[in-house]
Amino acid sequence: MHWQFQVPALPDETQVVYGLAGIVVAAFVVAKLSKRPNLDAIPTVGSSTWLGSWWAGIQFSTKAADILQDGYKKHKGTPFKVANGYHWMVVLSGPQLVEDVRKASKDQLSLAEAANDTLNLEYTLGQDAHHNPYHIPIIRSQLTRNLGILYPDIRDEIVTAFEETLGLRGNEWKSVPALQTVQTVVCRTSNRIFVGLPLCRNPDWMELNMQFSMDAIKRGALIGLFPKVLAPLVARCMASVPESARRCMNHLGPIIEERRKHLEEHGKDWADKPNDFLSWLMDNPEGSKSSIKNLTLRILLVIIAAVHVGTRSSSPNFTQALYNLVANPQYIQPLREEIESNIAKDGWSKGALTKMRKVDSFLKESQRTEGIDCVGTLRKAMQNFTFSDGTVLPKGTLVAIASQATYLDNGVYDNAETFDPFRFANMRDEDGDGAKHSFVSPNLEYFAFGQGIHACPGRFFVATELKSMLAHVVLSYDVKLEDNATRPQSLRSGIHIAAHPTARVMFRKRAH
Repeated sequence: MHWQFQVPALPDETQVVYGLAGIVVAAFVVAKLSKRPNLDAIPTVGSSTWLGSWWAGIQFSTKAADILQDGYKKHKGTPFKVANGYHWMVVLSGPQLVEDVRKASKDQLSLAEAANDTLNLEYTLGQDAHHNPYHIPIIRSQLTRNLGILYPDIRDEIVTAFEETLGLRGNEWKSVPALQTVQTVVCRTSNRIFVGLPLCRNPDWMELNMQFSMDAIKRGALIGLFPKVLAPLVARCMASVPESARRCMNHLGPIIEERRKHLEEHGKDWADKPNDFLSWLMDNPEGSKSSIKNLTLRILLVIIAAVHVGTRSSSPNFTQALYNLVANPQYIQPLREEIESNIAKDGWSKGALTKMRKVDSFLKESQRTEGIDCVGTLRKAMQNFTFSDGTVLPKGTLVAIASQATYLDNGVYDNAETFDPFRFANMRDEDGDGAKHSFVSPNLEYFAFGQGIHACPGRFFVATELKSMLAHVVLSYDVKLEDNATRPQSLRSGIHIAAHPTARVMFRKRAH
């Protein structure tokens, strides 16, 4: 039987009128904006012309890296501010200020509210997901605890997805679009753990995952062009749920309904119950009461975070590592030797991955040099917050750490601008510490996965997935750049650094 949901109609003329009225009202919101936090005591970096923050914000959209680097050099160890869009953002550097952020509670400095302010999550992913993030403890506990048990599924999907996506024959070399190929493998592998077989291999589901990610970004960006007070009016011009999400509901709805029947008949345990993220959500008291729409949006939220968008996501991270691998073929053999040695002892297992320090380091160094936005660890001050140097951050201020400038600081990392793939493996050997310099370990000089209570809860899953992918590629394929090609350059927009979206990489089955 074909499954179809009744969905709300698209916006009518009345809603459009509301939106247009909101745009007109924007001209009268200057008084509201003038009540933004007073940051006069914090030095400004960037334009200081008579046009003020408006012109500075435009400049920042094209020259963010240079402006932040200039601020880092002039104000290292002390806060400064830049105009990012129509709001100011305070930028920090130095271990002591990073430690202040790490120790701050969510009632003082909030990641959730900062993300909502910048991405407008409550209007793109739903009020329920923003105000009741019960999925986060599930990621932190159940997903992390189950990685060893689920590892055979992760490994199986990586092998199958690469084989089917690449479609190699014999000993031929084949040129493939790197980012698109990686997205397919990552999306399938992540969905194997999120929603299970066979949906994780459904081409339409995969395509809709990407489409919804793009829809959410576009909706958030459009709403972000207007002052926050106008966000509800702008959002009313849009469909309450994007068409891509409605189609995702058609895929996921029957699965949710079938599992609910089992839950009603047998409780939380029944024969052959899937051990995946969807089951964990539905077992949760909050999830058990959620509608199909809300459960679908929450699954899509996790997919966006894990697969597609942001510096912590698997697809851009692995694509950057792949570009580094093909641009530096001299490191392939040392990686192979480490992988083969550990697989021979422990097989394809999470335990074997833990011992692959060079693989771990290669991914972390790729993230340090290319995979990180210009700023990270974004927070919003929920109350007046005083840093250890006495600087007061007024309530409502957005604050972030100067990540890229820190990573390029020779005082922090030796030869900081050089890609040194085994940098962190060597640091672990020198320190005799198995964890401090690992891919998933935040510290006061490395912020890729956040800090403190807001450290990325899914980083252990991401690391397991990426290390498995890199180990599989190195062991199973020969890879290289196309003739006369150089390492694809990252694209930069505002604070964001993105893996080149269309560059190609050549694959061939490795002869054993």
